[in-house]
Amino acid sequence: MGNLQINTTQNVNLDYKIVSIGERIIAFLIDGFILYLYAILVNTIGDAIGYVYEDRWTQRGLVALIFLPAMFYSLLMHSIFNGRTVGKMLLKMRVVRLDGTPVHWSNYLVRWMLRLVDIWIFLGSIGLLTILFTERRQRLGDAAAGTVVISTKNKVKVSHTILEEVEEQYEPVFTNVTLLNDKDVRLIKETYQIAKRSNDYKTLTALRIKVDSILKTNSNLYDREYLDTVLKDYNFYTQKM
Repeated sequence: MGNLQINTTQNVNLDYKIVSIGERIIAFLIDGFILYLYAILVNTIGDAIGYVYEDRWTQRGLVALIFLPAMFYSLLMHSIFNGRTVGKMLLKMRVVRLDGTPVHWSNYLVRWMLRLVDIWIFLGSIGLLTILFTERRQRLGDAAAGTVVISTKNKVKVSHTILEEVEEQYEPVFTNVTLLNDKDVRLIKETYQIAKRSNDYKTLTALRIKVDSILKTNSNLYDREYLDTVLKDYNFYTQKM
């Protein structure tokens, strides 16, 4: 299983694991089983329709209409559930863009259209071979769409980056935190977390004094509260930019 590094819009590198071919096959089989169950349901509905409409063509037309969503299962699921089908959800994997930008519906459309070549025409052989012999385990659809399937089991947590959880109604305190840059904030956060874990109050105080001297806030907040506020304020303003 290989690794993939994605750079976010805030210049934070996140490392993900690319899923193995075995996991992709299992996810595909799970989705296939769901479609099989749906086909049985449609067949049952078709039999019921047959009792209502004696016309065979009417019955077939209605059955085909009901079965139509199954033809677009992969496209619809990926578009609605952010790059995941039921199989991918269960195995904790999803489709992402290689450049870290959000996946557009057109990317999912390209992947879905090329399933015809990757899976159906050549009975999955093309898809299997391209996944096996490409560095990022991409089938043709992934390569054309600029996507890759990654594992979300061990995704990097927010606490490992400069990002902070900021509530929607959060009101910033320090407006001049944008004097800092991503490198400054990453260093502040790393130092703060290490000092907090080890109860190193001397380092916390020194860090607070240093940040306060840069921002010139003259705040009366305690060390931890002050540093937490600075980190949240920075994320609030940079995410709004």
